[in-house]
Amino acid sequence: MLTEIIAADDVEVLTELYERPRLCVDPAMVGRMTAKGLVRVINGCAQEIAQLEAMQYRAIAGLNAAQGGSRGGATEVAIALDVTGNWAASMVSHAEALTTRLPRTLGLMDQGKINAYKASKVCEATAWLSDEKAAEVDEALSTRLAGKDPSAIRKAAYRAANKADPEGAEKRTKERRESRRLRLTQGESGAASLSLDEVEVEKATAAYNRIDRAARKLKNKDEPRTLDQLRADVALDLLLSANGGPGPKAEVFLYMDVLTYAGLNDDPAELAGHGSIPAALARHIASGADSTLRRIITDPLTGQILELGRARYRPTAALTEYIQVRDRECRGPGCHRPAQYGDGDHSPGWANGCDTGASTIVGLCRREHRIKDEPGWHHDLSDDGTLTITTPTGQTYQSAPEPLHDPRPIEPPPF
Repeated sequence: MLTEIIAADDVEVLTELYERPRLCVDPAMVGRMTAKGLVRVINGCAQEIAQLEAMQYRAIAGLNAAQGGSRGGATEVAIALDVTGNWAASMVSHAEALTTRLPRTLGLMDQGKINAYKASKVCEATAWLSDEKAAEVDEALSTRLAGKDPSAIRKAAYRAANKADPEGAEKRTKERRESRRLRLTQGESGAASLSLDEVEVEKATAAYNRIDRAARKLKNKDEPRTLDQLRADVALDLLLSANGGPGPKAEVFLYMDVLTYAGLNDDPAELAGHGSIPAALARHIASGADSTLRRIITDPLTGQILELGRARYRPTAALTEYIQVRDRECRGPGCHRPAQYGDGDHSPGWANGCDTGASTIVGLCRREHRIKDEPGWHHDLSDDGTLTITTPTGQTYQSAPEPLHDPRPIEPPPF
């Protein structure tokens, strides 16, 4: 119990701050619980952990204040938790941000809706903002974080931060891209790692897409190497080949409001598989000599792409491309693999009589596609594109395509 390790003069304060019933499950009972009951325990534990982490952050912030904001506060945390100094310094930084600049995000932790790891994504995305701008992002995200996985929270937080301070985002992006470097890290047993850090996101994405496409062409029943091994081998072959040539161009999906493209606003754009990028960078990518622009019509009230359909099983090339553009990423829970690497899947299923069209197909990666076909899993797709997944234990997960821009009110014409 916490009260057993707190000094006597602190017990009253602790009780006042944190007096409520605790989750208590007899370990002997776990083995006799149903799957639904076990899911409830898992969720209950997650909520308790998040609430305890919120309390821990407040304590860390208080300790740092008591130490006058010196390095001693981080050292105290490192010793207390048996973590490295860098990890402790990160915890202190996050605790300071949450208790001062991001109170609503901390409040979500108090409610057990997000844990410390998810909250850290908001801290990192807003670290470069002024206190005023960080408060704006904190408020904007207060209703958008619950129920999202860490990657989705990171993307939402960076998009909100880029929108709050487009000029700062442009400057920060320029600095990051100028710090690009190639690193060779020697490992053990004849292995090493070669990595490109802070390189231009559009070039890195295009390079990966090209490597992935070449690796998949090599993968057949007689090829013993895994896809990961093939990607590594293809990348090295391309780097070491003297006569490799430029090869085929790889496709990168860039989502940008036409007003941003025209320079009439600075709303952030989105690069599939990466997330939010500043408007200036999006315009730079879109205006490149090798860029091909395609028109995407959106509903100004919702920001969603307007629909297209076909009454046949196999989607046409145009419909397949539309699904990939609309969904951007795999629609399965917690999966952010770009949609162009996945499958177009019928929901509730072709065998159940649904037609082939934008309102009946969602983008799923191969893994999520296989899970969907297992017993007890149900997928339902609504007319507005919202996918509802029901698990064998009765849990539900909803996924909807993110709008390409914030909904805008339509003003009447001035006549």
